[in-house]
Amino acid sequence: QVQLVESGGGSVQAGGSLRLSCAASGRTFNIHAMGWSRQVPGKERDFVAGMNWSGTTYYENFVKGRFTISGDSAKKAVYLQMDSLKPEDTAIYYCAASDSVDYEYNYWGQGTQVTVSS
Repeated sequence: QVQLVESGGGSVQAGGSLRLSCAASGRTFNIHAMGWSRQVPGKERDFVAGMNWSGTTYYENFVKGRFTISGDSAKKAVYLQMDSLKPEDTAIYYCAASDSVDYEYNYWGQGTQVTVSS
């Protein structure tokens, strides 16, 4: 069993920055990938960025060049540096982790709110 807790959300003006953190606890030994998704009310949850412990990172186009994902395989933690924030980035951001053999994210946090004002 794995638990994920996000932190670092808040309210900023457009163009500002935030750094999100996610820490995994429980049986974390077999986690091999972590990432972030986001969701706004009435809309689908969207993938944002992810990484595995081999160093591979991947981003959706709407954040590429503005957000940077990083992690610590020993600590089983993942971070999301968000720069040049836009009002449309406003959402609840969810941390995700995978220890599944078929490479699917099977653990999710409760989310942290990010609000970008214009």
